[in-house]
Amino acid sequence: MKARLRAAVALGGYCAVILSLTTLKAFFQIGYLWNPDNQRARELRLMPLDDLFSGSWFKPAFEYGGNFAFFVPLGILLYVQVGSKLKATIWGLVFSALVETIQYVFSLGRTDIDDLFFNTLGAFFGAWLAQLLGKRLHAFWQWLAIATTAVFIVLVVLGPRLGDPAKVKDLSLYGSAEESLSAQLSTAALPA
Repeated sequence: MKARLRAAVALGGYCAVILSLTTLKAFFQIGYLWNPDNQRARELRLMPLDDLFSGSWFKPAFEYGGNFAFFVPLGILLYVQVGSKLKATIWGLVFSALVETIQYVFSLGRTDIDDLFFNTLGAFFGAWLAQLLGKRLHAFWQWLAIATTAVFIVLVVLGPRLGDPAKVKDLSLYGSAEESLSAQLSTAALPA
């Protein structure tokens, strides 16, 4: 595959994965990771770092860390494409703002200022990492993004066949991540 085509497929594919997992979960499922019926929501959260006060260490770690990690590969791919940390970070910010706007306008998720911040921070870190590790890994990052996109497509096609609905636990019944984890561990330890 020629370098330009590979770059376009890698960046386009990974952007499609991000859009799917942030705005389209109401229309598909992978195993029983989420319930598509619960994905239609419109919420605007403008208070920065409000999850720090949720009473749980897990929620901010999952939310902030997840958003950061999700955009690191995007920052890498953008840097490979544009050759500038600043431009890659700005494109990461623009793409994140687009995702957050789509979520709000079409009631497809929760629009959160923290998402915008940590997504952009992840894109910056990815661009920094790509610059630090140099051009010799550019093709590797692109092939990895293409492989990630292919695996994602397979997971979507397999959909609900990837799980056992009898073993799904409704974690929203528990007040915090710690209570949820405790309940999972206590029921997992019970003999059948």
